[in-house]
Amino acid sequence: MTAKAVTSIDPKRALSLDALRGFAILTMVLSGIVPYRTLPAWMYHAQLPPPDRIFNPNLPGLTWVDMVFPFFLFALGAAIPLALNKRTKTESLGKTIFHIIERTLLLGFFAIFLQHIRPHVIWPQIYSNPKAFAWLLGLLGFAMLFGIYLRPPKSWNKHFSVGIKLVAWLGAVLFTLAIKYPNGDRFSLNRSDIIIIVLTNVYFFGSLIWLATKEKQLIRLGILGFLIAIRLGASATGWVKVIWDFSPIPWIYSLYYLQYLFIVIPGTIIGDMILEWLQNSKTIDMNVYKWNQSRMVMMVALMFGMVVVQLIGLQGRWVWQTVILTGALLGFGYYLFSKPVTESELLLQKLFYWGMYWLILGLIFEPYEGGIKKDHPTISYYFITTGLAIFMLIAFTIIIEYFNKQRYLQLLIDNGQNPMIAYVGMNNLLVPILSLTGIDGLMKSVDPTPWLGFLRAVLYTWLLAIIVAQFTKRKLFWRT
Repeated sequence: MTAKAVTSIDPKRALSLDALRGFAILTMVLSGIVPYRTLPAWMYHAQLPPPDRIFNPNLPGLTWVDMVFPFFLFALGAAIPLALNKRTKTESLGKTIFHIIERTLLLGFFAIFLQHIRPHVIWPQIYSNPKAFAWLLGLLGFAMLFGIYLRPPKSWNKHFSVGIKLVAWLGAVLFTLAIKYPNGDRFSLNRSDIIIIVLTNVYFFGSLIWLATKEKQLIRLGILGFLIAIRLGASATGWVKVIWDFSPIPWIYSLYYLQYLFIVIPGTIIGDMILEWLQNSKTIDMNVYKWNQSRMVMMVALMFGMVVVQLIGLQGRWVWQTVILTGALLGFGYYLFSKPVTESELLLQKLFYWGMYWLILGLIFEPYEGGIKKDHPTISYYFITTGLAIFMLIAFTIIIEYFNKQRYLQLLIDNGQNPMIAYVGMNNLLVPILSLTGIDGLMKSVDPTPWLGFLRAVLYTWLLAIIVAQFTKRKLFWRT
């Protein structure tokens, strides 16, 4: 085998992690706009099957829609060491904790304000009886969020940047005081985006846990063990359930949300590995692989294949067959990732071992709690999706660094570096514009069949991705 040097890697960023985050946020957006009730069951959450889409908490399964949120949570966890490590070296502990609290509060505000400015919240009949004012208020809400969360480019005048932020905050305050919804409701702390509320909780506690165990991963895993014990203990009557149900500020915090740390904490461990690898790149040539090209192709195929196998097997409820096939594929993977020589190869091997561990652990838990479910989430759901997220990360890493094909994933990378805009952009930017111009109505009139409706959803998601990429290329980032 001959060594291969790759020059695409940016030692300042983990581009494969950006790509994974971008993949998660765009598929999350796509899953929210696929045609309602008319497509096969694997196109929706497993517990919301067509045609009636009535929630059935007893229905096990795993679809691609069920994976997107845990993939994003995993990316959040992996980014924590990358985001906080420099602060721990240049700032006091108090300042670092203050930064974590500040970001948490901004995320919490984002979750609450976003839910108040969505067009379908302002006017619940927005799709059956559209109102221009609701679309316009949605666009106004996007503009206010833009001003609040924008990290101005260094080339901008400082006074201009501060002015934009002050105007945006003032607008948000006036909006919350003036808004009145059709049912008579006004601004409420209890009206919030549940996904962002979960992110707020796991970011805060995940960051503090990483900060306390930065050099002690075993203690971090021990904390994960305690959380699992609390999660299991809460299923029975007793003092653990009392703690589980207690929430002094239910509009922003619940111990229930912390079970998603089962994904975030493993993510921080992977983030530690990536951080060490990036730091070593300053002194070691990290862009050398001695594994040959055919071997790397098989690795990428295997990583994507592992995701497909779990989706088909667990959704189809061919559980024992899936376990056997997974075992065979993992054995082949163990061979493929064996005998690393360079630092980059060693990183890939470590990632694979961790992905294999979490996937096997999840499959062992699969029969427990009636099979894998997203809602209400089972132990197997957390660990299986964590393993699959790691496998996707491996595939993206090889594509970007070994094959030097960053351009194929650039759209995902750009969206992964600006996920907040992507998350807000569909309902508060793209769809309002398309609706006000009549394009959305025209598009819906020519896609009467379910699959044409899905293609329209894919087109909208692609258009949003292009828009977000333009913000990213112009260094217009939303940051909390």
